[in-house]
Amino acid sequence: MTTAAPDGRRERKKLATRAALRQAALRLALRDGVENVTAERIADEADIARRTFFNYFSSKEEAVLATAALGAEAVVARFRARPAAESVLTALREAVLEVMDRDDVAGHEHVAVLRLIRRAPSLLPQQLSVLAAQERALAAAITERLDGPDDAYVRLCATTAFAALRVVLDRWLERADDAAPPIDVLRAEVTDAFTTLAGGLDR
Repeated sequence: MTTAAPDGRRERKKLATRAALRQAALRLALRDGVENVTAERIADEADIARRTFFNYFSSKEEAVLATAALGAEAVVARFRARPAAESVLTALREAVLEVMDRDDVAGHEHVAVLRLIRRAPSLLPQQLSVLAAQERALAAAITERLDGPDDAYVRLCATTAFAALRVVLDRWLERADDAAPPIDVLRAEVTDAFTTLAGGLDR
């Protein structure tokens, strides 16, 4: 008689499978170009049954951009963990800097995805979908922090924060060649961007 695997083990297996597909999709897209990637090739690259792919991702574009989604999710998670005494924009700035300070595989993969997005217009619709989902998640976190209604202020904070990050990251990558520009440059520009938001945009 066999017993079902514990929920924790099953969940870890699902996360591992998703990560394998995400990493395979990114490897193939970087190596061969997004237009030459298929769901079947991603599954084969990850050594996972082809029919399994669509249990985790709805398209190859979603799989390729899953790393970018993880980066945004990490910012929201760190924002939730910031001290309650911090203002919304201060907590957001510090959350972003915490995530950027990671010097690990996930961090390098995120930079690779950002580069890929710049040269693959076909990823734009999925990128917008990812951004919309993460803005909603951040708005929910801001609402919880303020213990108030989900009003225009909350939506504006969430939308402008991610917009500021997109602008800063895009400018940062414009200066790069094959290697990422110095992280201290990015940190300084993130700080400047959030200082500008806190001060107001009207000049």
